[in-house]
Amino acid sequence: MKLALIGHGGIATYAATQWQEDAGISVAAVICRRGREAAASEAISAAHGMPVPAVADAADLPDGIALAVDCGGHAALMAHGPALLRAGTDVVSVASGVLATPEHAEALDAAARQGGARLRFVSGAIGAVDAVAAAAVGGLERLTYIGRKAPAGWRGSAAEEVLDLDALSEAAVHFQGSAREAARRYPKNANVAATIAFAGAGLDETQVTLIADPAMTSNRHEVVAEGAFGRLHFVIDGNTLSSNPRSSALTAMSVVAHVRQRLQRTSVCG
Repeated sequence: MKLALIGHGGIATYAATQWQEDAGISVAAVICRRGREAAASEAISAAHGMPVPAVADAADLPDGIALAVDCGGHAALMAHGPALLRAGTDVVSVASGVLATPEHAEALDAAARQGGARLRFVSGAIGAVDAVAAAAVGGLERLTYIGRKAPAGWRGSAAEEVLDLDALSEAAVHFQGSAREAARRYPKNANVAATIAFAGAGLDETQVTLIADPAMTSNRHEVVAEGAFGRLHFVIDGNTLSSNPRSSALTAMSVVAHVRQRLQRTSVCG
């Protein structure tokens, strides 16, 4: 399977490195911002162990691309996803929160329908998505996501509008609201909230709390669900990538696992 990566940061380079060992997977190109082609090609080629060309437009991809894997986030997905989907290329993305903006969701859906392609989102930095989706069949009375990171993990986000991150001496809440609002206000930090919401009660019914906590040495994701099925309480303390402390290691691993599963004839549902 010939892949095109969107983005050349920590998640993309981790995935390209892992796929070196997979005989059925080849990274054939990387899509990047115009003017970054040399840097993108160098990063992905080094990670994948073979030359990988970089392009700035999906129309310039080589022939035979079976799947585009977006590791670049909301802006990258909206820049290249519609064109890829219209051309009939399936897309896998880490940026589920992009669907919290209705016009983005409509544009991606229309492009996928036009091209007969599919857009899928990986589970990313969280687990229990399959259990939440199953529980939603019977009806959910409550679905809550709590995200807790060290202050440094919230730098560059809307948390800086609420808190002095450098001065925190104890845990402080900087957001409480719906998953839709969280995904819009924290496009680089709240994809987990959107993923849980889409699996369960929806963006407007899923409640989110985001916390900056100087005691944290990892990123904590907590999901609580209650309904006809019973009660679920899931907690994961996730590490970041050693190459990029702003990226979740589990998100990168979920990208690798998803693509590998596409090649399997039998697999466990998840």
